[in-house]
Formats: sequence, C-alpha cells, structure tokens
Amino acid sequence: MPKITAAITAVQGYVPEYVLTNKELEQMVDTNDEWIVSRTGIKERRLLKGKDQGSSVMAIEAVKGLIKKRGIDPKEIELIICATVTPDMTFPATANIISSAVGATNSWGYDINAACSGFLFSLVTGSKFIEAGQFKKVIVVGADKMSSIVDYTDRSTSILFGDGAGAVLLEPNTEGFGILDSILKSDGSGVTHLHQKAGGSRRPPTHETVDAKEHYIYQEGQAVFKFAVKGMADVSAEIMEKNNLKGDDISWLVPHQANKRIIDATAQRMGLDESKIMMNIQRYGNTTSGTIPLCLWDYESQLKKGDNLILSAFGGGFTWGAIWVKWGH
Repeated sequence: MPKITAAITAVQGYVPEYVLTNKELEQMVDTNDEWIVSRTGIKERRLLKGKDQGSSVMAIEAVKGLIKKRGIDPKEIELIICATVTPDMTFPATANIISSAVGATNSWGYDINAACSGFLFSLVTGSKFIEAGQFKKVIVVGADKMSSIVDYTDRSTSILFGDGAGAVLLEPNTEGFGILDSILKSDGSGVTHLHQKAGGSRRPPTHETVDAKEHYIYQEGQAVFKFAVKGMADVSAEIMEKNNLKGDDISWLVPHQANKRIIDATAQRMGLDESKIMMNIQRYGNTTSGTIPLCLWDYESQLKKGDNLILSAFGGGFTWGAIWVKWGH
C-alpha cells in the first residue's frame, strides 16, 4: 500500500485594505523610513480597522477564497486548525468561528498558539490527520491581528507588525508530494525576552495592567534577533542535512517574515541565493502566523510541481522549526 502524505492542494491569503506606511509611522513615533528599511526591510504593513473586527474576519476571507479556488463544498472540510496569538476571544476557539462562517458544518477544529512558528506547528499537526488516513480535507489557517497588541508609541515594536491571514488545504497524496519531513523545537526560557505580560491567568486584566501597558507586545530586540538568526538558520540547515538536500536541490526558502537580516542569514546558511527566497516583508511586515501562507499565496504562480520548499520560522516562547515540502500542484 503506497505511503500517504499530506499535500497542499490550494492556498489563499487575505490582507486588510488599510496601509500603514513608514512615512505615517514617522508622525507617530521617533523613527524614519531609512532606519526601518535598513534594519528590517519593512516599508509598509496592513492594519484591520473597524469595530469588533478580529483575526477571524481575515481568516474567514482567506478560507472562503480557498474553498472557492479548490471548487469544493464547505461541508467536505473535516478539520480546521487556526494558528493565532490574537484570537477573537479567549473562548471559543477562532477556528470554531471560522468554520461556522464558511459553512464547514461537518468540521471540528481548534486553535494553536506557537507565536510566529504557529503556522508550521499547525501544518505538521494537520498533516498527521491526513497521513493517518483519518481525514481527506484539512484546512490550516494562520491569522493574526497584531495591531490589537502593538503599542504605537513604542518605536521598537510598532514598526514591525501587521495584520493578515493565509490558509492552505491539505489532502492525501500517494505520489511523493506534500509534507515530507519536519523539525520543530521549543525552549520556554525564551519567555523573558518576548511575551505579552498581562491578559492571561497569571495577570488577568485590571485597570493596573491596562495603565501599565502590559497588554502590548514586550520584546528585547537584540536578544530575540540573536536567538532567531541562530534558530532559523540551524534548523533549516539541519532538515536539509537530514534529508541529504543541497542548496541546488531547493527551489524556494519560505521564511517567516520577521526581519530581512534574519531571512538573509538563514538563506546564506542553506547555500541559497536571493532569487530563491520568498519575500514580502516589505509590504506586510510581520503578520506572525500569517507570514508563511501569505508568502505561498504571493508566489503561487511561480511554484512548479515537484519544487522542493523549506518552510522555516522562529517565534516567541521560544519556538522554531523547519518543514520540507515537495510542491504537488
């Protein structure tokens, strides 16, 4: 009996209309376009505006587009996994809100929080249901409204993040395409360098926590940068070595879009030139769980059946990992 793998058979993204440019940020915090671009590669990012607009709004649009593109009935979807650090609410899961809105009435689902590595962790999790033969159609969506937890008076974090969502459909494959291997890692000691101080059960919301701005992202930039460069580069090289892959074998690096310098260091370690790097950080910034599927969406027309892709990410917590995907359509 041939081995079943989970292949990505469709990809779709969604970003909000509002564009926050570096020029506009110059009016909000002590920064400038040249400084932002030289250190991050970011020129603009998208923000979701409006009352009661959560991450699910973007995820729903991405999933609706995915279903339409693949030409399937929403009732065929059996599982929806949503990677997010900005759920609409503590409960129910954002995945449940998505499934109801898109008409996936025969599906069940849940959220995964692994910070910027969330999409990778979710993709591997979803693939196991396919490989086990339990399901034939699984949707993995990464969606984050980072603007909801960004302090726009903080010059160190306000320049980095944007809002967006991307989704992929996983289906069984017996021809050797799809998710072929993965290495996922975590190290909880990294919590001191990148976290959201309040809002959880340790420090529930109070007037004190709100006044102290503890519901925004806290990041020690230099420490996170150092760990991210090593983590993403090491794990990307490790998965290649594990599978006897060389730079010439890789068609695309699909990296988490946190910082261009981190991406460049990862590609260099893998032996890849710039032409093999998927990059849209200049337009969207860091959308956390949304970055990797948004890259796949933007570059989909350039992908060819049989292309070897390395998906790589690093996130708060710390979490990091890499996935080897052989493109199947």
